[in-house]
Amino acid sequence: MSGHAGRVNLGLSHPHGAARIGPLYSPDVTAEVRMPELPEVETVRRGMEPAMTGIRIAKAEVRREGLRWPFPPGMAERLTGATVTGLRRRSKYILGDLDTGEVFLLHLGMSGRILISGDPLGHFIRDHPATEKHDHVVLHMDNGARVTLNDARRFGAMDLIPGGGEGAHMLLAGLGPEPLGNAFDETYLVAALKGRNTPIKSALLDQRIVAGLGNIYVCEALFRAGIHPARRCRNISARRIASLVPIVRDVLTEAIAAGGSSLRDYRQADGELGYFQHTFRVYGRETLPCVTEGCTDTVHRIVQSGRSSFYCPTCQT
Repeated sequence: MSGHAGRVNLGLSHPHGAARIGPLYSPDVTAEVRMPELPEVETVRRGMEPAMTGIRIAKAEVRREGLRWPFPPGMAERLTGATVTGLRRRSKYILGDLDTGEVFLLHLGMSGRILISGDPLGHFIRDHPATEKHDHVVLHMDNGARVTLNDARRFGAMDLIPGGGEGAHMLLAGLGPEPLGNAFDETYLVAALKGRNTPIKSALLDQRIVAGLGNIYVCEALFRAGIHPARRCRNISARRIASLVPIVRDVLTEAIAAGGSSLRDYRQADGELGYFQHTFRVYGRETLPCVTEGCTDTVHRIVQSGRSSFYCPTCQT
């Protein structure tokens, strides 16, 4: 459990704005702000499903006027009585389809967590704990579950969108294809990066090119592809760029299967800690030996656009 007795923590926690790093991570990474990446958000979405999908929201409590942005008018009243017909993910956002024709959008931000308690099906902890200071939105479900958005730093967001209008929302407009979707294929990526003078890592982090990729998993994908993170896109062959598509898919799929990863206290719905971070090949391993068999080099770190990039100078060119 996460330290919140009686409920399951489905989010990420960052004390004093900095992630606490485990033994595989360089101390320098602690200065960086860690945002939930696609695998974490997908794991949270999957953890919410048994408590919410097909279930009516008996009562919605909205305990402040907003988080990073104001909540929409009448959000509690619009959520109360609505049935959640499905939960989806777009990039790093969770979308909940409602039978009222609206869609709720949820973004965890830097410190947002979803806490679930009281599910009678036995997926979660039965007893409801006392409401806490940073429990900003509380959804009481008809099945006895309670779903709470807890966000100490209030950089998360929640909104209501007309069904079918998600693509026009300010947080979703202009996003590129999903890296696990059919639209993200070799032909697309080669065309999207052709002639660009941008470093390949920066290009892959551009949400307009591909939605949902974050720093950790881009570092891991570039290592597997043997591509230096600072190499300009225009100087990379189409064959090597195309090779990134299945590699990105593999890295994300492995992370999701492992329950997501974090730099502190990430837990999936059944309370089991996700351990994908222990299999990182380069991220956070500055000065440690490269894991490639026969390579005698060590992992190096550079800073690109304020973010640490980890790579092996021998294996990545």
